[in-house]
Amino acid sequence: MANQSEHLAGNDQASPKDWVISIAIAVSIALIIKLFFIDFVVVQGPSMKPTLHQGQRLVLNKIEYKIGNPDYGDIVVLRYSPGVDYVKRVIAKGGDTIEIRDMKVYRNNKLLKEPYISKTPYGDYPKTKIPKGKYFVMGDNRANSSDSRFADLGFVKRKDIIGHVVFRFWPFSKWGKVE
Repeated sequence: MANQSEHLAGNDQASPKDWVISIAIAVSIALIIKLFFIDFVVVQGPSMKPTLHQGQRLVLNKIEYKIGNPDYGDIVVLRYSPGVDYVKRVIAKGGDTIEIRDMKVYRNNKLLKEPYISKTPYGDYPKTKIPKGKYFVMGDNRANSSDSRFADLGFVKRKDIIGHVVFRFWPFSKWGKVE
């Protein structure tokens, strides 16, 4: 009886067809991940200083808000207009009241502790109830932020919140979770 061995890979090199299929699968997986799960954003402008700075690169969790809702203090990316997204912090939700007096923010008549904000002076905002299904967002640099205090943005609809900023990967010196 002759000793026979099986040889499964006729040669050790992949064919061009195998490479094309592998690349197509990899690109498809990457697109699905980017479309539905995570995205990468670059900070533009000073509105989130001192927490975030111009040019920093962030990872955005897009799936989290498909199964849950933004929470107080979350840094979110929201759709301002087609092709223009803002990075802001959630300050209040639908049903809450918000008021700003003497550079202090009150949510439901309770003073918020906000160690993350810039200390640059900014104006008051009258006591206002946030409509159901909407959010009140602000930048951490209150004196230099287009946010819910102003009519051009106003209260943010839930559907306009794209995702939660969870991680900063550039610059490497600031690598880590964003809070």
